[in-house]
Amino acid sequence: MNELMKSLPSPTLSGLQLPGLDAYRGWLFKWTNYLKGYQRRWFVLSNGLLSYYRTQAEMAHTCRGTIPLATAHIEVGDTCHLVLTSGGRSYHLKSTSDAECQRWVSALQQAKANATQMMQHSDDSGDEAPLAQDGRVLTAGVLKTLASKLDDLNTCNELIGKHGAALQRSLSELEDPRGATDGTDRLKAVNERATLFRITSNAAINACRDFLDVAETHNRRWQRALQHEREQRHHLEETIEQLAKQHNSLERAWRENPNSHTAGVDRTPEGEASDENDDGEFFDAVEESPAFITVTASNHTQHRRSASNQSMTSGGRPNDWTHNENVSYQTTLDNQRRARRRRIPDKPNYSLNLWSIMKNCIGKELSKIPMPVNFNEPLSMLQRLTEDLEYSELLDRAARCDSALEQMCLVAAFSVSSYSTTVHRTAKPFNPLLGETYELDRLDEYGYRSISEQVSHHPPAAAHHVTSQRGWTLWQDITIDSKFRGKYISVMPLGCIHLEFQASGHHYVWSKVTSTVHNIIVGKLWIDQSGDIEIVNNTTKDLCHLKFSPYSYFSRDAPRKVTGVVQDREGAAHYILSGTWDDRMECAKIVDSSPGGGGSEGKQKTVYQTLPAKLLWKKYPLPDNAENMHFFSTLALTLNESEDGVAPTDSRLRPDQQLMEAGLWDEANIQKTRLEERQRLERKKREAQANEALEEGQDIEGYHPLWFEKRTNEATGERTFVYRGGYWEAKERQDWTQCPEIF
Repeated sequence: MNELMKSLPSPTLSGLQLPGLDAYRGWLFKWTNYLKGYQRRWFVLSNGLLSYYRTQAEMAHTCRGTIPLATAHIEVGDTCHLVLTSGGRSYHLKSTSDAECQRWVSALQQAKANATQMMQHSDDSGDEAPLAQDGRVLTAGVLKTLASKLDDLNTCNELIGKHGAALQRSLSELEDPRGATDGTDRLKAVNERATLFRITSNAAINACRDFLDVAETHNRRWQRALQHEREQRHHLEETIEQLAKQHNSLERAWRENPNSHTAGVDRTPEGEASDENDDGEFFDAVEESPAFITVTASNHTQHRRSASNQSMTSGGRPNDWTHNENVSYQTTLDNQRRARRRRIPDKPNYSLNLWSIMKNCIGKELSKIPMPVNFNEPLSMLQRLTEDLEYSELLDRAARCDSALEQMCLVAAFSVSSYSTTVHRTAKPFNPLLGETYELDRLDEYGYRSISEQVSHHPPAAAHHVTSQRGWTLWQDITIDSKFRGKYISVMPLGCIHLEFQASGHHYVWSKVTSTVHNIIVGKLWIDQSGDIEIVNNTTKDLCHLKFSPYSYFSRDAPRKVTGVVQDREGAAHYILSGTWDDRMECAKIVDSSPGGGGSEGKQKTVYQTLPAKLLWKKYPLPDNAENMHFFSTLALTLNESEDGVAPTDSRLRPDQQLMEAGLWDEANIQKTRLEERQRLERKKREAQANEALEEGQDIEGYHPLWFEKRTNEATGERTFVYRGGYWEAKERQDWTQCPEIF
């Protein structure tokens, strides 16, 4: 150590400081990734650990990483370079000079030697920290030793039993005056057998002591290992939470002033304003742009096309399929909705840490995670499906379209509009019970009525059927696949939505995109929709491709952006769709197209010349005080409204949901637990009946929904649940004898 001290400079030389014999500090450059390269970091060597920080000030609150030198390999690389390898990970460091690099190497090697010596010493004294050795070999050796000691104990036990029985017989013979042998011989036999019993007992005591010593010795080691793992886990949780807080701070800063941030790497000196992620791949930095470019046609081009544009529907009828009609519908719907309730009790302000519940459920399916109602909203998944009808007037207008391509634009706008109600809705809907139903009868107001049923519990699946007096029918069979990924929750609806117009016979099919809830650990929850939707008209083979762009910090586009192209069966593009899924959708008729310049990765983009865009759909404003009513839309506020004559399995009759809406969350949690336990018992009962039928060689009949049945779709060839009929007739008769008792 003295020689090392002599070789080191004064405390202020070259930035390397020596506050004490066990600590070294100074600046080094650390390799982060190919995007950022080497970044200057403040390193601290203390107690056999090499820790690094972004700045010296960060030492008080944020450590960016720690390298244990006792198990690390130190390698000197090229000029001014050194490499530390620990736990399968390599750290590439660089100094400003060879001399400084050599001083760091010497200090690291000395610290490694001290740490190794301390580890060996603590191992000998029984006070060591868990070693990074092969735990399997060590455990196998311990188990073998314990098994050997246990065999010794079993042998001693057998001998004690044998010699104890012999001693007891000798004592009995000694007490019997009628014995044939001499009393002296009997006494001698008793003494011999007593001696054997004592020897065997002592051997058993020694074997027990040996077994206990081995168990206690390794128990201390295992206790230390367990404590070490607990500390590591706690440290990891703190690190994750710290990263999440930093992520949330960056997000808030960007949202407050997005124009001041660019996609550049070094926005501030030494990159200190950005989160450090040594292994990050920075996917958001690569923005996926549309495969086309849109240019609005000039005035003279518009005049040449005016004849064809004046009548986009047959018969020269004025163009009423876009914004004007939407406004009139808005006024009509507002007038009709005033008869229904417009508010519910305010949401209680209960604080509960979601991370404390979710941190042990990473990778699990969301429907299998038991959660209190604090993270729910007082609607079931069946009611959320029904909310797709919020903008049913789009389908009413589409039913009156003579042009299949115009009709496709409205269907596309309808598919996007169903996500507008989710923008602030980060709470989880209730998982419906098996056999639970929900009806929405709006024949008098909007001309449709809807029925849905939970047809499967694991995986959770729901079937939905809507009939409209205004010329369309919609049905869907959706299975929810949801996963908790640690920092976010992904909800992936599987299945197709079918829409058929009676007048034209056009049959449309599409699916839903992935919904992601972010900031599960810390920060404000927010939801994003991402993925592609392909809407196919199975009758005409027209196609619409919609792209929901995922949110990106680096994108200059509007958040929640949706773009799309409507094509005929020949692949020719006729309309460009654009907008956002939380606010509006517009369409622009294509009047000309031409090859454009090369895009990313050498792909050529098509330039579409269009007429000015026309509004297809715009989101209705939320009701007053919506932020205290779960951000429910006008339709959502009415979904739990009491209705006469509904089935006893209807979601609006579910007690835990009713109590939650009333603000009685503790009582709602009690009812939720009761209903879930009852459903588990019913499932076990069905499984027992199935096993019994299997043993008897009988056919096993699974669960059959009451109002839906599986059929093969002629257009797509898939087997889906479709409405079998009978619900509305049963409601008219008030005959619910077939309904199970689920509440």
